[in-house]
Amino acid sequence: MEQKWWTLIAVCVGIFMLLIDITVVNVALPQIQRSLHSSFSDLQWVVNAYALTLAALLLTAGSIADLVGRKRVFAIGLMLFTAASLVCGLSGTAVTLNLARAVQGIGGAIMLATSLALIAQAFRGRDRGTAFAAYGAVVGAAVAVGPLVGGAITSGIGWRWIFFVNVPIGIGAAVLTLTTVAESRDPDATGVDWLGLTTFSGALFLFVYALIEGNGRGWGSTEILGCFGGALVLLGAFLVAELRQQRPMFDLSLLRRPAFAGASLVAFTMSGSLFSLFLFLTLFIQNVIGYGPFQAGLRFLPLTVPVLLVAPIAGRATVRVPIRLILALGLVLVAVGLVLMSGLGGGSGFTHLLPGFIVGGIGVGVVNPAIASTAVGVVPHNRSGMASGINNTFRQVGIATGIAAYGAIFQHEVSSRTLATLTKSGQLGAIVRGTHGQLQSTFASGSTGRLAQTLPPTLRNALVGAFHTAFAGALNEILLIAAAVALVGAVGGLVLVRRSDFIAADTSHAAAPAAA
Repeated sequence: MEQKWWTLIAVCVGIFMLLIDITVVNVALPQIQRSLHSSFSDLQWVVNAYALTLAALLLTAGSIADLVGRKRVFAIGLMLFTAASLVCGLSGTAVTLNLARAVQGIGGAIMLATSLALIAQAFRGRDRGTAFAAYGAVVGAAVAVGPLVGGAITSGIGWRWIFFVNVPIGIGAAVLTLTTVAESRDPDATGVDWLGLTTFSGALFLFVYALIEGNGRGWGSTEILGCFGGALVLLGAFLVAELRQQRPMFDLSLLRRPAFAGASLVAFTMSGSLFSLFLFLTLFIQNVIGYGPFQAGLRFLPLTVPVLLVAPIAGRATVRVPIRLILALGLVLVAVGLVLMSGLGGGSGFTHLLPGFIVGGIGVGVVNPAIASTAVGVVPHNRSGMASGINNTFRQVGIATGIAAYGAIFQHEVSSRTLATLTKSGQLGAIVRGTHGQLQSTFASGSTGRLAQTLPPTLRNALVGAFHTAFAGALNEILLIAAAVALVGAVGGLVLVRRSDFIAADTSHAAAPAAA
């Protein structure tokens, strides 16, 4: 087999592993919560620790790879990801798990930032299009099968194995990379924007931390207000730093192009709407409806499989239909899907979610190829790498901030609704008054089982009924908010993206599908 095909295999194995880890973890969260006695904030950090470091380091990783060698950096990313996966599986506390997830995100950022460059270096002409098509199929497959794989592993041998399975795969991919992939660098690379990295990642972390911890520590507390203020200051410093550098990691001038700004907004709002709700939907399906991890994974297939099936059709349509219409249609479908999911009650079953899952999945499948082609199609070819990196950064920032923001609303609503119902009934008044803070965390995470088992049957039924109703009501609220976010993205894509903004491209430089 020619060396270029070994390069494609090594890259696709690494990308499949890092992308499947985004979706595979969601289904395992309830079991992780019970195993590590995690709070609701801990569960948010399991997802966000990964998304934050992935978003913060994606652009910098690409610069480092251009400077010191893409093969070397990709292999380092694989080894970091693999080692962190081992630590995740061995974790005995939520803190250890979340720190290891952050390191996983660093490895993931390195692999994602260098993957397309390695393929572009290895392939030319028609073969490049074939390679990018294979890459896109791997991306779609990872999204589609992630929840099912996560559910099967979690149900069969436990949540720790969703991380342990990465170890032999990662070692094999690293060996393959080091022995078969050709090294490449950017001869024009001049350095790394460390100031941009520090200010951007600091601002993002402080903002997300404040959103996640605000309910528990008090929104008016010095700590939370200080975090919001610090995030604002660091964001300002980041903008100044990027504007003053000749080769910034985030070229803000690209956002002056309306079509690129529109593609970035669409990427952010899509991730900040439907994808950010996977955590909450998983908790509802398992902790309220009562399905196990594997059954829950199966029930996510109506959402994830349409993404894989519709994307190729939507990709072909981009050459015949104005892309702004495709972007707007896709996000409108996402919004409609989220509205269809709402209206849940404490006794609702999965069939209530099914129509929304299908419509939302179709919407994502419509949007994904159009985002990818827009992000790289409205900038000169020599800026396509940064454009793709910025677009993927907006996706990860959307997930991280969406989970944090919805979590703040959800945590407050589910606990206050449950406590209000129990207090009004008078059945659990003494328990509510005595352990108010503990109950808030218990209700928000969906882990009422242990508390319910300590109560007599009458009180147990009252607790479970109040909790299920409150959980459904809180989920309804964030579903509708997420639908509004998707509609904002639809309007932005429709208004900002214009056919005249696209730059004629050399057909040998085919655009690759979005990586997340």
